[in-house]
Amino acid sequence: MSDTATPAERVPDFELPNVATGPDPFSLSAVAGDPDVDAVVLLFQRDYHCGNCRNQVQAIAERYDEFAALNATVASVLPEPVDRAREWQASYDLPFALLADPDTDVSDAYDQPVRFGILGSLHDLVGRMPVATVLDVRSGEPIVAYTYEGRMPADRPEPDDLLDEIRALRAD
Repeated sequence: MSDTATPAERVPDFELPNVATGPDPFSLSAVAGDPDVDAVVLLFQRDYHCGNCRNQVQAIAERYDEFAALNATVASVLPEPVDRAREWQASYDLPFALLADPDTDVSDAYDQPVRFGILGSLHDLVGRMPVATVLDVRSGEPIVAYTYEGRMPADRPEPDDLLDEIRALRAD
């Protein structure tokens, strides 16, 4: 398992186009300022073609009511242009934000790992590894509460793992 807790780490604000549920553009500071939101789950995906990424968003979508019941908002960050993100949304009808990050500015700002050096940076499917981050936004200022960095393409947390992290956050 490659999960890591990163207590009290402040995170960069961002704004990205959203092709699914919620505001477009999606602004982290706006979501963090919503008094009805306690946590934000960011799912940093590898690539449009990544089957594990597609499976992850579908698994989260099936259980999204549980996230919402915990006052958690989910946003999947796809390192692709808006049109590619729209294709995902047309296929999966996600009940949470699906954000296009075509220049990988946000993914890079959140230190999404890229392996294989220059080759990995040229093609996300080869190099970019999955990351899931839970942000505590109860104070209105997003703070990293939990990060899971995948070591391999299929290495990512289960929905239960993320829900447990949100419950633990709320228990503090």
